[in-house]
Amino acid sequence: MLELGPVPASIAAAYDAERFRADGHRLIDRMADHLAAATGRDDAPVIPWVAPADAAGPWPADFGDEPAEDLVDVLDRTAAGSIRLHHPRYLGHQVPPPIPGAALADAMAALLNNGMAVYEMGGAATPQELAVIDWMARTLGLPATAGGLLTSGGSAGNLTALLAARQASAGFDAWTAGAHAGPPLTVLVAATAHYSVARAVRALGWGDAGATPVAVDARWRLDPADLPRALADATAAGRRVIAVVASAGSTATGAYDPLEPIADFCAAHRLWLHVDGAHGAAAALSPRHRHHVRGIERADSVVWDAHKLLALPALCTAVIYRDVARSYEAFAQEASYLFAPEREWWNLGLRTLECTKRMMGTILYAGLRAYGVGFFRDYVERVFALGQAFAARLAAAPDFELATHPDANIVVFRYRPASGPSDPAELDALQARVRRRCLEAGRFYFLQTRLGGALWLRTALMNPLTAGEELDGVLAAIRQA
Repeated sequence: MLELGPVPASIAAAYDAERFRADGHRLIDRMADHLAAATGRDDAPVIPWVAPADAAGPWPADFGDEPAEDLVDVLDRTAAGSIRLHHPRYLGHQVPPPIPGAALADAMAALLNNGMAVYEMGGAATPQELAVIDWMARTLGLPATAGGLLTSGGSAGNLTALLAARQASAGFDAWTAGAHAGPPLTVLVAATAHYSVARAVRALGWGDAGATPVAVDARWRLDPADLPRALADATAAGRRVIAVVASAGSTATGAYDPLEPIADFCAAHRLWLHVDGAHGAAAALSPRHRHHVRGIERADSVVWDAHKLLALPALCTAVIYRDVARSYEAFAQEASYLFAPEREWWNLGLRTLECTKRMMGTILYAGLRAYGVGFFRDYVERVFALGQAFAARLAAAPDFELATHPDANIVVFRYRPASGPSDPAELDALQARVRRRCLEAGRFYFLQTRLGGALWLRTALMNPLTAGEELDGVLAAIRQA
C-alpha cells in the first residue's frame, strides 16, 4: 500500500485554526479602522486616483514558492488603494456601502463554501434562500404561486428571466431545437433599459432586432402609448414579440416605468411582462415610495438586486416568477449525476445559470434576521430622501440643470454657468472636464452619462450616511473644478 507521508507543513499552516483566529482578529481591527475613518468623514480621498498605466506598480506578479508578504498587510494595502464606498462623499455607482455585519456573514459563507447546485451542498443555505425569495415575492405583492431563486447579478438575472419567457412564449422549443427552429423573436424595451437586456437578447441569438425600441416620455420612462406602434413594427418585420421589459428604477435616471398600463398591454396581447427591478424594486418596502412599483405584482418575472438597495455585498440577485413552475423552464436540461428527472425544488442548480453557486441567500437571510425589515425600509427611505434633497439644491442653483426630477436616489444633472458655453459639443466637453478634475482630486466621486445624445453628470446616492454638507460640497467642488 502506498504510504502518503505527513501533510506538508505549508498545508498544515494554511489550515491552522489558531493562525486563522489570529489573522482574523488583526484583519477585523484593520477593517474597523478603515470603516471608522470613512464614516468619520476624514480628509482622505474617496478614491485614491491612479492612472491606469501606473496601476500595476504596487502589485507585482512575481509570485514565488515561498510567502512574500503577510496576508493582513496585503489586504491592508488593498483597502488603501481602493475606492471607499462607506465615505459619505461617495456618490458614484449603484453600489452600496455594505452593512458591516453582512461582510461577516459573507466571510462565513466563503469559509463554508457550500456550492449550492444540489441540496446536499446547501443543507442550511437552500432553505435560507427559499425563505428570502418567499419574503421578496410577498413584499412585491405577487401571488402564492410565486417563487424563484438567487443568482449572481442582474445581468444573469435578466438573461435567466428571458430564457424562461422564451420557453413559455416562443411557440416552439427553442432550448431543444435551437433559436432558429421558429420565427425570429424580440422583446419590446425602452432605450433607457439596462444594457444587460441588450446583451441577453444577443446571447439568445436574436441579434440587434431582438430588442425592439419603445419611445420614452419626457421623464425618460417607457411610454406605454408607443407599445402598439412597436408591436406593429416588430410584427411587420417578421419578428414574434414574446415580452415587454420594463424598468423599476432604470440605471440611466432611476426612473420607474408606468407598470400598470404596461401590464394592461401585456395582458391584452398575451405577452410576458418582465420587470427589471434590480435597482428599484426595494421601493416596495416603503409605504412612502411603494406607489413607484404599483403594478409589479402583475409581472411574470421580476429581477431584484439585494446588492443595491438592500445594502448587501455583491452579488445577490433574486429572479422571481409569478408562477414558480416557470423557473424550471429557463434551463430545461438534465444532468443525471446531479439531478433526478422530476422537478426537485430543493436542487437549485436546475434553475440557475451557475452550477457552483455561492451562499448568497445566507447573507441576506442573516441580514434580515439580525437587522430586521425595518432597517432595510429605513435605508431605502433615507437614500430616496437624499435624491430629493440633492435635486432640490440643483433646482435652486442657477448654474445647474436637472435632466428630470428623480423618482429615487439617482440624480442626473449638468453644470451650466451663465458664462459657460452654449454650443452642445462645448457644453459636453465642460461636463467631461469637470468630472475628470474631480476624479483626479479624489475628494468626491460621481459619474457621467449620455442622455438624449448629451453628456450629463450623474450621482447614485447609495450611502445613507451622506448628509447635506456632502450635497453642498459636491456642487462647490464642481464649481471649483
